[in-house]
Amino acid sequence: MENNTNMFSGVKVIELANFIAAPAAGRFFADGGAEVIKIESPAGDPLRYTAPSEGRPLSQEENTTYDLENANKKAIVLNLKSEKGKKILHEMLKEADILLTNWRTKALVKQGLDYETLKEKYPKLVFAQITGYGEKGPDKDLPGFDYTAFFARGGVSGTLYEKGTVPPNVVPGLGDHQAGMFLAAGMAGALYKAKTTGKGDKVTVSLMHSAMYGLGIMIQAAQYTDHGLVYPINRNETPNPFIVSYKSKDDYFVQVCMPPYDVFYDRFMTALGREDLVGDERYNKIENLKDGRAKEVYKIIEEQMVTKTKDEWDKIFREADIPFAIAQTWEDLLQDEQAWANDYLYKMKYPTGNERALVRLPVFFKEAGLPEYKQSPQIAENTAEVLKEMGYTEEDIQELEKNKDIMVRK
Repeated sequence: MENNTNMFSGVKVIELANFIAAPAAGRFFADGGAEVIKIESPAGDPLRYTAPSEGRPLSQEENTTYDLENANKKAIVLNLKSEKGKKILHEMLKEADILLTNWRTKALVKQGLDYETLKEKYPKLVFAQITGYGEKGPDKDLPGFDYTAFFARGGVSGTLYEKGTVPPNVVPGLGDHQAGMFLAAGMAGALYKAKTTGKGDKVTVSLMHSAMYGLGIMIQAAQYTDHGLVYPINRNETPNPFIVSYKSKDDYFVQVCMPPYDVFYDRFMTALGREDLVGDERYNKIENLKDGRAKEVYKIIEEQMVTKTKDEWDKIFREADIPFAIAQTWEDLLQDEQAWANDYLYKMKYPTGNERALVRLPVFFKEAGLPEYKQSPQIAENTAEVLKEMGYTEEDIQELEKNKDIMVRK
């Protein structure tokens, strides 16, 4: 389908950000037709060089991680330690709709790029910032990554693992992408306000808060200490054994999810082949699963699940309309028919000659259609182009480059 994704057509975003969370929000706007200009230092966004830690070869011609966050953007290099570099940035901000950043506030203040300063100069500007731990409190200036601020401090790593083992392996981007999409939603709202009232706003999202919001149900439940459910727990300690994953005969985990336990009890027992337990008053109501009975039901299900393969359970549960899913690996997802049918993945052809699957952003607009994707720019790829559009001549650009105020890709 042609790229008609133009809900942000005419919007200009200046992205003063690196790594993942804030650039993910910028990618959302770029996919929507905004002109997103990413400003890097001469060293470049560190995300350009993280491939070895992800198990990929380091290649700037085929950088799937960087493309996930930066496709459809423009990239320029400004030396913000020089007066002329700063001058160019402010010329850009004067014409911009949004400044997107993940710089820590103290660094922004030092550069005169904090919200309070910019609000006076550019009252229509939307200022969007990702932080690790928020704007206040003793840890507001700490560096924050999703491994630390989201997973660890946000309550994920300390709770979501089998009791007696170790915290789960975490991976880059899982927390960042959640925070980035939260920020994108806030940016869209603030942009609407700016377009209708002429007044910008400051939009902030923290990695820590994003994790807490995701875990909000259980954080709130933790106040009820007399209830006896304190995470981490063992899988057989769940108060509802109908929302657990069970191992199949062929060593796959099958996740079932039936929060209304009483409603599904007879149907699930029948699907499991335990018709003898249908209507059993010891187990058929969740309020009866006390004094060890929840563990008894868990054991019953566990013993049945290992009698059949994942494919056999897939067929049985589909026919019985049981909410379930097979726990998939990343390799499984690359071959998942459902993912391809819904355009969750797309293929990018690289200069290396390789074709790789990339994951789309998880928001679709029916009338706009699917965006086309342009590979993320190389460092400084668009410096000269952007400056010329701003009115700088070739001679101006050469002089700026000579004085190391900018970097131009040859």
